[in-house]
Amino acid sequence: MRATRLVSLLLLLQSRNRMTAQELAEALEVSVRTIYRDVDSLNAAGVPVYGEPGHDGGYRLVDGYRTRLTGLTAAEAESLFLTGLPTAAAQLGLAAAVTTAQLKLKAALPAELRDRAGRVADRFHLDTPSWYHDAEQTPHLAVIADATWNQHAVRIRYLRWTEPHEITRTVQPYGLVLKAGNWYLVAHGQGQFRTYRISRIRDADVLPQPFDRVEGFDLASHWSSYLDHFDQRRHRGTAILRLSRDGLDRLPDLLEPVAARAARQTATGPDAAGWTEVEIPIESAEAAVPELLKLGADAEVIAPEDLREEIVRTLRAMNGIYGVRTNDAH
Repeated sequence: MRATRLVSLLLLLQSRNRMTAQELAEALEVSVRTIYRDVDSLNAAGVPVYGEPGHDGGYRLVDGYRTRLTGLTAAEAESLFLTGLPTAAAQLGLAAAVTTAQLKLKAALPAELRDRAGRVADRFHLDTPSWYHDAEQTPHLAVIADATWNQHAVRIRYLRWTEPHEITRTVQPYGLVLKAGNWYLVAHGQGQFRTYRISRIRDADVLPQPFDRVEGFDLASHWSSYLDHFDQRRHRGTAILRLSRDGLDRLPDLLEPVAARAARQTATGPDAAGWTEVEIPIESAEAAVPELLKLGADAEVIAPEDLREEIVRTLRAMNGIYGVRTNDAH
């Protein structure tokens, strides 16, 4: 914590030029006495912080110390937000910039902070893609990222799930989101915001005209709202299940969190045989079958009837396949 506070103090002085001990204490939520000790520590570590007396005085850095960080290029500065995401930086075409930026930052930090930064890098690694899935091919990601940063409209040819499958749209790229190892574009077009999966973009042409962003747009808030509405749109029905004790315990590991939450909220029982009845959201009978089969014999579908019938048809087909193979073996 102390090393983090020292970095924050240093960055505050670099960004605001001069600050009093009281201003620093309020910004860092510590006592003025702690600020005095931190300034002494920075001086001992070779950081040239000095105090100016008087009404307009305060702490500041020796002129020229900032030049140890101003060697960063534009691409390197942009990549600082991705220094903990090497895979993401590489996909955006910033891998070399991230490496260079890290080296410059480590050279600029005092020894105590440099050693701590090195320990963090040696002990923590973030790998975003999920298990057992190859990373998606995103050949147009770097182009779209550049257009997003520079606020240029993009004409994309996009492959979607519904008819017509292939569409061409001109959109204003507002932000990129990395979700479970997959990249998504949040863009404005035709009077509304839409989300596009980058791997399904077949062509992307950056247009020369820049655009003005909608005032007050917040990417994180928009994405959170989008996820909430996505689940509401996707889950168009419900299913009633009977679950054994093991099925109820295994449900959070096998189905989506929204299904596990719904099961907890609607659970009734257990009955005399130890089975519990729950109600969960589903997309459709076709989509629910492979998900519910993960529960095996620990789940029984009570309703809707079409889902129960689809489960029965699938099990009969599987029994026919394995029955033939068993007979052949004998």
